[in-house]
Amino acid sequence: MTDAALSGPVGCPSGLEPPTRTPGGSDYSAFVQSKGAQKILNLSVRGAKCGGCLSKIENAVGAVPGVEQVRMNLSNGKLKVAWQGPTSANTIVERVTELGYGVSAYSEDGSEKAAKREERALLISMGVAAFALANIMLLSVSVWGGHGEMGSDTRTALHAISGLIAFPVLVFSGRHFFQSAWSVLKHGRANMDVPISLALTLAFGVSVWETLAKGDHAYFDASVMLLFFLLIGRFLDARLRRQAHAAAHDLAALQNRSVNRLGRDQSVESVRAEDVRRGDTILLAAGERAVIDIKIETGTSTVDESLVTGESLPRLIQAGETLYAGTVNLDHPIRGEALGSTSDSLLADIAQMLEAGEQKRARYRQIADKAVSLYVPFVHTTAAVTLIAWLLLGAGVRDAIMVAVATLIITCPCALALAAPVAQVVASGRLFRKGIYLRSGDALERFAEVDHLVFDKTGTLTLGTPTLVSTHGDELADAAHLARASRHPLSRAIVAVAGAGPIASDVKEMPGLGVEGEIDGKRCRLGSADWVGVERSAATSGPTMWFSNGDAAPVQFLFRDQLQSDAGDVFADLRAHGFEMEILSGDTSEAVERVAAEIDISDWHAQVSPQDKVDRLSALTAADKKVLMVGDGLNDAGALAMAHASLAPGGAMDVSQSASDAVYAGGLSSIVTILNVAKRTKRVMLQNFGLAAAYNMIAVPIAVTGHVTPLIAAIAMSASSLIVTLNALRMNWGRA
Repeated sequence: MTDAALSGPVGCPSGLEPPTRTPGGSDYSAFVQSKGAQKILNLSVRGAKCGGCLSKIENAVGAVPGVEQVRMNLSNGKLKVAWQGPTSANTIVERVTELGYGVSAYSEDGSEKAAKREERALLISMGVAAFALANIMLLSVSVWGGHGEMGSDTRTALHAISGLIAFPVLVFSGRHFFQSAWSVLKHGRANMDVPISLALTLAFGVSVWETLAKGDHAYFDASVMLLFFLLIGRFLDARLRRQAHAAAHDLAALQNRSVNRLGRDQSVESVRAEDVRRGDTILLAAGERAVIDIKIETGTSTVDESLVTGESLPRLIQAGETLYAGTVNLDHPIRGEALGSTSDSLLADIAQMLEAGEQKRARYRQIADKAVSLYVPFVHTTAAVTLIAWLLLGAGVRDAIMVAVATLIITCPCALALAAPVAQVVASGRLFRKGIYLRSGDALERFAEVDHLVFDKTGTLTLGTPTLVSTHGDELADAAHLARASRHPLSRAIVAVAGAGPIASDVKEMPGLGVEGEIDGKRCRLGSADWVGVERSAATSGPTMWFSNGDAAPVQFLFRDQLQSDAGDVFADLRAHGFEMEILSGDTSEAVERVAAEIDISDWHAQVSPQDKVDRLSALTAADKKVLMVGDGLNDAGALAMAHASLAPGGAMDVSQSASDAVYAGGLSSIVTILNVAKRTKRVMLQNFGLAAAYNMIAVPIAVTGHVTPLIAAIAMSASSLIVTLNALRMNWGRA
């Protein structure tokens, strides 16, 4: 649903927005939301590709009078602007369009569809470029092979055929760069697509000139090759940006459910969650997940809050208590008062944390971005200086331009374009074979910088399910008669040990107490100590249940959430490598302290909320720590997005997996594996950029002195690409 649908027009009827329109004829005042005196506008921005675009947009919009907050999300193109005062929405839109970016009202579904359309268009363009490149290279090989023997007319004909293939490809596949370049040039600005478009156009133009003049050299193959490599990078970037937004999309799907609302005439109606308002009476059935925060009015039930708080065991909830969005009602229907709409719930707060984390990561500059920012001005400055120098030395305009363009082409950034991607592909393949799946393009670079690790407990350090640790004889078999009739996790743990078997007769389950029934004519109970008539004498180190069989003395069952089997070795390895570690968990202090003691971690925090986790990571970041967050629950999603890098186990909730940079299917040893592979990958990337720089140091002098032929250019470009590829393949050798 669009923001307009949520809030309705707040333009002319309320007097808040003047009925002005943007130069394109659209009036965006209808898409403004109001919160008191503050106005909020969500826009979808097209054409923003990097951290530089993000900063440019935020700075320009932030300079508009009255603007208090500007937040740009590169992964889905969403721009959120909050302001006060007479400034109109159309003024903000104009400020963005003046920078050369496309703008429309933001829609969650529209954003996802637009991202998929962009991916498909790039994939088709890449395929067309690859097909054309293969054919042009066949013709170029013929020209190179017949050099000195081939007749002028034959060579010109082959060049002409290459040009006829290249022209429609440059127009069709190159439109992604040309349109972007033109959109900023017409506003007197420039972006990275401007030099790319210039290189493609010059290479093709000079090749046409040479063909018409029956010259020896044409660069149709080089121009299409450059386009092909650039499209690979653009496609991968588009796909990864869409995957980065998957967490917010999954969370929106979790909220997009119907709710049973009690009307004024006491009738029950099913309404969309976003239509619920503060004060509405909500009925939550057994087995239903809450999508808004509710204050319980009537009813008693046990609830599963594991996705919200991280607490592994169900909790009894009754009148007067608050049930947060994301909680599952397990046993009995309850009725409560809505504490707000979906936009005011805990799930909405987590969604905002996810968005803030995505924006923070969008500012991260990859090694390739830094290299390109140095490479582009160097190459184009060198080409310009070469052109001027040859003219000053008395060369003709044609010859001077040919040498300058040759400089651009022989320094075609094939090795530079491959330096990072080929290392990432090799590393991703190696991790995939070990059960680790990367979800972010720059993840490996950020994993390589990690120096501080933060762990959730339940489901991450532990198995996430209680295990029976006390030993019993016949009492276990008898207790299983009752446990088989219950869905409680502790009952399930008893059944896991006792196995399949009969169920007691006349079974009744009492919320928050336990299960009772008849076994061999005796009344038996399985549940809390108070319920079976046992006075608590001492605290236990974990969850407990008691079983009473008629007049016999009650028997205690002890449970524990077991550590992952490889936890000891993994944490010893991490400590040996100098990593700092801590635990952040929503579970009880006793449970967290026990786990921390077993793995020898002194820094731990229990009963922390999702916001507490985000605040802790923000504090660590402010202390210049590069934090790796490992978690699996909905309560971890905000922290996973906020961390410098993040991991989620394969059994984690979809939202948490989407918010993380990688998902691992194995044990905790996967953490050591990915950290080691990431560091090695970063070393290989830096080596590849060094090799690409060395290639340019050799190629540039050859080009500027006019000694470049198509054969030399082809051999040089192919050799540079082959070298960086072979260097990356070395990562498949040795241990991870």
